[in-house]
Amino acid sequence: MAPVEAEEAQKTPPAWATLRRFLPYLWPEGEPRLKVRIVIALLLVLAGKAVILIMPFAYKGIIDNMGPGMQQGAQIAFALVLAYTAARFGGVVADNLRNVAFERVGRNAQRLMAERTLRHLHELSLRFHLNRKTGGVTRVVERGTSTIETMLHFLLFNIAPTVIELVAVCVIFQIKFGFALVAATVVMVGLYIWFTQTVTEWRNALRREMVDLDTGAVAHAVDSLLNFETVKYFSAEDREAARYSRAQFRYMDAATKSNNSLAFLNIGQALITNLMMGGAMAFTVWGWSVGRFTPGDVVLVNALLMQLFRPLDLLGMVYRTIRQGLIDMEAMFRLIDTETEIKDKPGALPLAVVAGDVRFENVVFSYEPARTILKGVSFTVPAGTTLAIVGHSGAGKSTIARLLYRFYDIQGGRILVDEQDIAEVQQRSLRAAIGIVPQDMVLFNETIGYNIGYGRDGASQAEIEAGARGAAIDRFIDAQPLGYETRVGERGLKLSGGEKQRVAIARTLVKDPPILILDEATSALDSRTEAAIQGVLNNIAARRTTIIVAHRLSTIVHADKILVMEDGQVVEQGSHAALLALNGHYAQMWARQAAERMNPEASEPGDDPPLEDAAE
Repeated sequence: MAPVEAEEAQKTPPAWATLRRFLPYLWPEGEPRLKVRIVIALLLVLAGKAVILIMPFAYKGIIDNMGPGMQQGAQIAFALVLAYTAARFGGVVADNLRNVAFERVGRNAQRLMAERTLRHLHELSLRFHLNRKTGGVTRVVERGTSTIETMLHFLLFNIAPTVIELVAVCVIFQIKFGFALVAATVVMVGLYIWFTQTVTEWRNALRREMVDLDTGAVAHAVDSLLNFETVKYFSAEDREAARYSRAQFRYMDAATKSNNSLAFLNIGQALITNLMMGGAMAFTVWGWSVGRFTPGDVVLVNALLMQLFRPLDLLGMVYRTIRQGLIDMEAMFRLIDTETEIKDKPGALPLAVVAGDVRFENVVFSYEPARTILKGVSFTVPAGTTLAIVGHSGAGKSTIARLLYRFYDIQGGRILVDEQDIAEVQQRSLRAAIGIVPQDMVLFNETIGYNIGYGRDGASQAEIEAGARGAAIDRFIDAQPLGYETRVGERGLKLSGGEKQRVAIARTLVKDPPILILDEATSALDSRTEAAIQGVLNNIAARRTTIIVAHRLSTIVHADKILVMEDGQVVEQGSHAALLALNGHYAQMWARQAAERMNPEASEPGDDPPLEDAAE
């Protein structure tokens, strides 16, 4: 099961657990200016509520001063009209100034969460990223971060002010109309909240299903687009469209059920609030009929309840939004909680590269417990020398490069660089000391200059151009209308395989590491370009500790030592001449490839470039 799918299958944590993780963003640590903004926003909330509560009393005064025979109160009524108008305008001003003060707080919280999630994703192991679905992960992060500002806004400016307004209305009702109206109001609000919560929980089950299906549909679409070449190779456009259509159809059904359930919720809420409104106004009219209340009191009750119902109606939407936001954030927090498989040990020191010698000591490794890839591999690469590793597909050649980078931890043995166990040093310092030209080169959807300069942060244009010359791609770049500003497209698909590989070589030249790994570094080049690049690679390797993973033996005859691997073990090692003299595995591979060069049609399927190493 893929990590994201496994995470979705986990038991959903309680809403309060997710909310507690989210609440610190309401009061960000180390951000005094943002805290000042929050305080200002809260003061504006209180000011706005005070102004809004004044409005019904102004409205009541207007009505009471317009009774029969009270024309002398016209001036008071006019003054109250002005006060009512000013109060309405003041409420709008307070709300908008509050939003202005808080906007940066919400955006900052969104930024922090997005940055934290992306950083954690980069810290996760290679195993996670080989299993993940890019579209699904992207969707989880997008939904999770987009809800942060909305939830902060609702928690501060809807839930808290609604509670304040409810208390204020109850106090007014107690003073003006007695406990009966207070009790009815509290019961009505309690019933409204209970009904909203109950129905919303039911709707959340529908929402979860809708979200999961939406994530799956997007993941299908992104997966098919990332592999569009494969789709076209097998004329599978209709198959992919049908697969996406099935996913969208299931999402449509779930979304329809979820949205239709909203109508039931709205009707129930309206029934509760209108029953309360009708009952309260009837009570006030009865009080007027017996001389207890004035006509303005009917207006006062109506206005106060209307103002209370407005945030209560919004509270229903707020509750739904927060619950739905919590669902989205749960998935993102589960992603953040995904355990980092490869961790630096406490107190780990940076790798100190003096010479650059590399040693594997009886290394045992398996991707899965049922299948061991390396079975006690031992070898030494003295500083400044070149080691080549050859063998059939599945022998574990490229696995050695990944272990040297510490993309995985080994189950037995040790890997040392300058006598330092790489499991004991900081990963970043280890990877900073190693450069690689991989077999499968994927580029950023950026410019050629950006991709070459990616080898070292802060690389100058002169260094980028020197790297391009060293990789023999400078003429190609100069021939482009935009030169180094030429964009390479998604995953570098605007470039040929050979051009992408030369960009990889140039990028490694810019990095200028003491340890170099060439993993089938010329496999995508034609013979003429390969010969030119091979000379460049030989010159680079002469100054570095170099490990070459090779399929074509003709490219590694110059190596100081050659390891021949078979079924995860070193079966032969020595120089090219010494291995030929042994007349063993290496000699047989050399003879077979020599025959293939003479007669290309004689190539056997087993001689193709290794697929297992690329997959693993």
